[in-house]
Amino acid sequence: MIPPLQELVTSLSKLPGIGRRSAERIAFYLLAKPDEARRLGETTSSLQEKVKACGRCGNFATGELCPVCKDNKRDSSTVCVVARPWEIQSVERTGEFHGLYHVLGGLVSPSAGVEPDDLAVDHLVRRVQEEHIQEVLLALEPNMEGDLTGMHIVRKLRPTGVRVTQIAQGIPAGRDLDSADEVTLGRALRGRVQL
Repeated sequence: MIPPLQELVTSLSKLPGIGRRSAERIAFYLLAKPDEARRLGETTSSLQEKVKACGRCGNFATGELCPVCKDNKRDSSTVCVVARPWEIQSVERTGEFHGLYHVLGGLVSPSAGVEPDDLAVDHLVRRVQEEHIQEVLLALEPNMEGDLTGMHIVRKLRPTGVRVTQIAQGIPAGRDLDSADEVTLGRALRGRVQL
């Protein structure tokens, strides 16, 4: 394979869910469709300029606030905590949650060097106090990192008196929220338990 094509295949292979064979198919497609390749390049290069973190919750936004935070029809007394912005879409697709969100920016993972202070937990505590939030729903991955993160959040929120719940464990242990189907995630949201 010629070096420029090999470089593209290598770059594409680093994307989540894209193996070497898929990367090759995409590379060959882009080579055959120069207009598509140009559009893709322009879109991805401007992405960092156009998309920012919501100043309130950490979700993806094109302005100061994301569409969820701007929506005054949402239940502002309930906040669903997720590790990463793209997990919000998984929860939204269920149609079961109508509150606001809070993005932590990851999960506690000592082996990966992610400590509790690296996450937006203190920001969550401030939001609970300033926005008079009544319930914090933890929608974290059902694995050791999610459990460690949840325990830290519960400890930090305890003095505020806010009700802390978590989604029911209908999601198989070790799976990402993003890979759960809407029905399973919806049942887990409806079956949440107080911590």
